[in-house]
Amino acid sequence: MSQLRIAVLNAAHRDENTTRNFRRELDASLSEFDATEGEVPDDFDYDGAVVTGSRSSVYWDEEWMQRTKEWVGEAIDRDIPFLGVCWGHQLLADVLGGTVADMGAYEVGYSEIDQLEGSDSRLLENISDSFTAFTSHSDEVVELPPGAEPLAANDYSNHGFRKDRVFGVQFHPEYDPKTARELVERKDLSDDRRQSVLEEITDENYQKACEAKLVFDNFLEFVREVQTGGISAEAEQDASASVGCSD
Repeated sequence: MSQLRIAVLNAAHRDENTTRNFRRELDASLSEFDATEGEVPDDFDYDGAVVTGSRSSVYWDEEWMQRTKEWVGEAIDRDIPFLGVCWGHQLLADVLGGTVADMGAYEVGYSEIDQLEGSDSRLLENISDSFTAFTSHSDEVVELPPGAEPLAANDYSNHGFRKDRVFGVQFHPEYDPKTARELVERKDLSDDRRQSVLEEITDENYQKACEAKLVFDNFLEFVREVQTGGISAEAEQDASASVGCSD
């Protein structure tokens, strides 16, 4: 079977950890574009697309961001499957008509996240109902796009949604300990909080969080099903309409 062609829109402002992490977790042929430099694909000849995290906020008025949103919007209209992570999750929600805002707090460190009862857990398949993942965000999707289904949440915010072929997760399933430590070190935190979060970055917590990496395998399997005709747009819509209706 030929490898899937996946466009990776990297919005991490040249953070080398992001490139390493997504190349490790996505078993596909990746074409990476530096979104913050205004790079987007020239065409839509991809099986799927991924949007990474970022130090920016989705609601900032920046030229590169508008260019990214325009390409993403057209790609979604062409039924290309998408996965957004953290900022990517927020950007996809924004493009689809949702609302992103500052949540007035900063969630950082290994967090417990719950799958929502009755949700279509296609992206979170084989992940525990309550799972651990690394988080780092001060913005949140406060209003999901029309017709979107919430998949996961905790006391801070929504942590996952799906609309048709578009999936987003607020947490960071791709993070390794090196990435987590470097992020915490550069954040504007009190000394006590920084030390507390750094002490959480242990091999034990990382191993717990590795379960969340299944979102990448699940997304790629979904893309394969779309490409092979194993799932149609109509079937997806019918499945979403029936969620929560059975015993």
